[in-house]
Amino acid sequence: MTTYIIRRLIQSLFVLLIVTIIVFLAMRLLPGDPILMMVTADALKEASEEHIAALRHEFGLDKPLFVQYANWLSGAVRGDLGKSILHGDSVTTEIVRRIPITFHLGAVAFLMSILIGIPAGIISAVRRGGWLDTGVTLLANLGITVPIFWLGILLVYLFALYLRWLPTFGYTSPFDNFWLSTRQVLMPIFCLSVFAIASGARQTRSSMLEVIQQDYIRTAWSKGLKERAVIFRHALKNALIPVVTLKGMTVSNIFGGSVLIETVFNIPGMGRLAVDGVVSQDYAIVQGVILVVATAVMLANLVVDLSYGWLDPRIRYG
Repeated sequence: MTTYIIRRLIQSLFVLLIVTIIVFLAMRLLPGDPILMMVTADALKEASEEHIAALRHEFGLDKPLFVQYANWLSGAVRGDLGKSILHGDSVTTEIVRRIPITFHLGAVAFLMSILIGIPAGIISAVRRGGWLDTGVTLLANLGITVPIFWLGILLVYLFALYLRWLPTFGYTSPFDNFWLSTRQVLMPIFCLSVFAIASGARQTRSSMLEVIQQDYIRTAWSKGLKERAVIFRHALKNALIPVVTLKGMTVSNIFGGSVLIETVFNIPGMGRLAVDGVVSQDYAIVQGVILVVATAVMLANLVVDLSYGWLDPRIRYG
């Protein structure tokens, strides 16, 4: 097990390295100049070439690309993700301030996808062909196809502008005002969890239908075991492997969805920070956010791989 974990961590480091290289080059291939975007139009008229050159030197943009990447990577290893062109602050400080917000939304959305999606898929499989199966399948298909940014705008119009039940935008920490925070995050969390719930329900239904047709399940039924024992003790554990794999992928979907949702609901999380960084071509911000997100996805995939051994004892790690 230890050897497997070490090997996977080394593989993850190589993947992270490739991701940082791709993001680094992609940002610099975009048209425009982040220094000129930082300086206002009025100030640009008065700015001398020496002042522009000094700003480039301050942010290290006057050096060759290889040197810029090497300097950023060496700083990232030490926990220093550079200085933001947009905010003028440390990128690490900015990310640390915003990551609890994105984690709050993502963790609750992920938990909802488990508590709602998996039971819905189980019920749909056990009651195959019934009205429950039809309803769950219909809602799951709708949840997979609906664009979350359109859904967010629709929810804002209905619950915030028309019914005036919920706030239009913003975020408050649950430790500061739990009731206000709950009202503010209801719509964003619903939007983030819709796809995860729908895909989880469909995958669970498909896996359960495949498992309950196996011979050992028929044997369990023939022994006269109760339905709950057959489903939860014998069928569910073997059906969870593809579902767990999907949940690992859900982590990246939630982080990707946070970019849209935090923009729609004006939530100052990492997704909104990434959007602002791309718009202003703030290289350090985008590189830092992508590095943190990629690391979280890598760790989630590692946890998923390790969980296979618990779900199926026949799986061995070499």
